Amino acid sequence: MDIATLRDRHPDHWNMAAAIRTLALDAVAAASSGHSGMPIGMADVATVLYRNHLKFDAADPEWPDRDRFILSNGHGSMLLYALLYLTGDREVTLDQIKNFRQLHAITAGHPESFLAKGIETTTGPLGQGLGNSVGFALAEEILRARFGSKIMNHNTYVFAGDGCLMEGISQEALSMAGHKRLSKLIVFFDDNGITIDGGTSLADSTDQKKRFAASGWHVQEIDGHDPEAIDAAITAAKAANRPSMIACKTHIALGTSAQDTAKGHGALTDEQLIKDAKEAYGWSYGPFEIPSDIKQAWEEVGRQGAKAHADWKERLEGLGSGRRATFDRMMSGEVPKKLSATIRALKKQVSETEPKVATRKASEMVLEVVNPVTPETVGGSADLTGSNNTKTADLGVFDAKNRKGRYIHYGIREHGMAAAMNGIALHGGLRPYGGTFLTFSDYARGAIRLSALMGSPVTYVMTHDSIGLGEDGPTHQPVEHLAMLRATPNINVFRPADAVEVAEAWELALSSTSTPSVLALSRQGVPTLRTKHRTNNLTSRGAYVLAEAEGKRQAILLATGSEVSLALEARDMLQAEGIGTRVVSMPCWELFAQQDESYRRKVLPAGPVRVGIEAAVRFGWDEWLLGERGSRGKAGFVGMNSFGASAPAEELYKYFNITADAAADQVRDLLLGHKR
Repeated sequence: MDIATLRDRHPDHWNMAAAIRTLALDAVAAASSGHSGMPIGMADVATVLYRNHLKFDAADPEWPDRDRFILSNGHGSMLLYALLYLTGDREVTLDQIKNFRQLHAITAGHPESFLAKGIETTTGPLGQGLGNSVGFALAEEILRARFGSKIMNHNTYVFAGDGCLMEGISQEALSMAGHKRLSKLIVFFDDNGITIDGGTSLADSTDQKKRFAASGWHVQEIDGHDPEAIDAAITAAKAANRPSMIACKTHIALGTSAQDTAKGHGALTDEQLIKDAKEAYGWSYGPFEIPSDIKQAWEEVGRQGAKAHADWKERLEGLGSGRRATFDRMMSGEVPKKLSATIRALKKQVSETEPKVATRKASEMVLEVVNPVTPETVGGSADLTGSNNTKTADLGVFDAKNRKGRYIHYGIREHGMAAAMNGIALHGGLRPYGGTFLTFSDYARGAIRLSALMGSPVTYVMTHDSIGLGEDGPTHQPVEHLAMLRATPNINVFRPADAVEVAEAWELALSSTSTPSVLALSRQGVPTLRTKHRTNNLTSRGAYVLAEAEGKRQAILLATGSEVSLALEARDMLQAEGIGTRVVSMPCWELFAQQDESYRRKVLPAGPVRVGIEAAVRFGWDEWLLGERGSRGKAGFVGMNSFGASAPAEELYKYFNITADAAADQVRDLLLGHKR
């Protein structure tokens, strides 16, 4: 449908959509930066969605039963900001629109969920929003099954472009959604045929409609500028019993001289182009000027969900005190009061029985007692359930027939799993954890980074954490992955030494409200090292003295995970020679770095030689070996400098010289060198 026809047949719709288009043009022009074409091209779809279908209340953007709107093609962020401003959002003001992409403005270049309540998720890396949407839809299904459709019953709407659908994560996401029959998920494909380099035909000839259909989706194709067709398609999608994709044929940068060109994808800042476009739109107002009648019409759209919101509150009041308290607690993110006592009881049991188990098995032991008292946990694995030990008997499996299940089989889709877990966490009410091998954090890296950026408290259960996994060899043996994860801001990387530290790490992960956690867990068995029960959570300090030196302290051995037991063995050797040696367990560097200096000084005093022990590369260790009152001449490291090999674990540790003898030798050499 062309502009003249739209203006003639649907004047009210046209003017409301034009408000989005002109705000996008003005904001991008003012910033001399941004992406004009997508907001202009998808303005008609957005207008129909918000006016006729989206359940939301602009006065309360965090209403739990609102529909979710996700802009996966986040470069078109001005579409979302325009909608928030026009509908009366209290945070996204006209001044924020005018300061688009400027320092300290909440209208960032790509939507960032932590900047404004009306932004559901952080998007920009293409395909991530689509991956998140699967998690949002999963969360809605699980919570609806638990609390009933009167309390939880909403849709998740997604805008996605060619870039989102070219990214590999899109296939993982749409396959999962189709198989799980997530019927509350509706994706609008902005089918404009343009990418940054030019026409999509330069790099792609995929029939996206057939691809979605093959994955079990309900598929429609419409003119993305025809409000009647858009409305009918949304109605049909909401009635479908499976996820729905609506392919919207649109013109990028509609009505500008850059329409249907690669130039239209980016920043349209030319004054004449903007003037001509506004003339084509019939828009005779100044920059950022929205006529009062059009602004009022949009604000009425922002208020029209108020009654549904009020009705929902009444239904919530009738939920019953027990279920209401559970619902409120889960939505607030507060952990159950029983969690701490449950963890303490397990720690006491482990300290008394002293099992020798892999830390992945210890993680399962924790989940077996934690999952029954934390109904918000939702587990899963990327097809490694038996290896990650992430499923407990009480969870039940979530699938197309059982919406009450709390365990999700994600399939061999590490990236899709991580993105979906971000969506589950962002939805609210649930705490997701999911497992794979530590080396495959590479495959999930894009979504893990966004977990950290958004402060999404996802727990990543990463097993097979070192060469200790053995015969699978260097393709599966992570050596640089701990360093990569530790280098990422706002992630707590836990590498626990025994079952007690595993329990403490889980307590911290589940209690976190704004930091994701990685649990790096061993395949091989490790002894219980904490044989004296302590009620307080020592892992919360990040590092602590596990064994003190006897006599004059001359050496400190620092270790994580399965290598802490090697440090204790080396200490025994050194103490037998009269070399006073302290062992420091460092389950979480990030938490140790957050401690006050006085505590860090107590754990790592100046003077003794220091040797780090970890079956991984040295990168990052110098912060503790050379920094914190250390020095190069008194520092050593026992670890990896290659990719590993295929052999039984014990042979590998000997071959790569990650042994107690090697640690003791380094201490002796350092002490001898220091005396010289």
